Amino acid sequence: MSTNPTNPTTITAEEGTPYLEIVRDFDCTPAQLFRAHTDPKVVARWLGPRDLEMDVEEYDARPGGSYRYIHHGGHLGDHRAAFHGVFHTVKPDLIVQTFEFEGAPDEVVLGTYRIQEVGGRTRLITRSVFPSMAAREAALASGMEYGIRDSMDRLAELLAREV
Repeated sequence: MSTNPTNPTTITAEEGTPYLEIVRDFDCTPAQLFRAHTDPKVVARWLGPRDLEMDVEEYDARPGGSYRYIHHGGHLGDHRAAFHGVFHTVKPDLIVQTFEFEGAPDEVVLGTYRIQEVGGRTRLITRSVFPSMAAREAALASGMEYGIRDSMDRLAELLAREV
């Protein structure tokens, strides 16, 4: 469960579908939330569990741009977890990108991030489409839910301070 009962993170993985949906409201403007997803210096400060460090090797948030980052330290010990993908759509209210964990090559996830103003807050609706049910279940079993919740809480904290 999210550490913020006012703006909880909801994660839905409906049985029988390869989808994962994440919804979270933030106390910020849509522009601030968009920047937090497109500025590599800001992304590096919230994406992933708080006990990990993140090295951004590339983060070109524009249509056709690509990204690659690596998490290390913390609970990973001597291991490193690298991720990469391509941005397809980058607009203030919609980001569409692929996501691939390099530890599971060829399991490409399509992510859609919708940014909406709702009642004085900004809602982020993330929908991930996995290539199979097995891929989604493996991602969830890997601790992905913990990483999502911690990332969303870190993002909320960052947005409340400065972005």
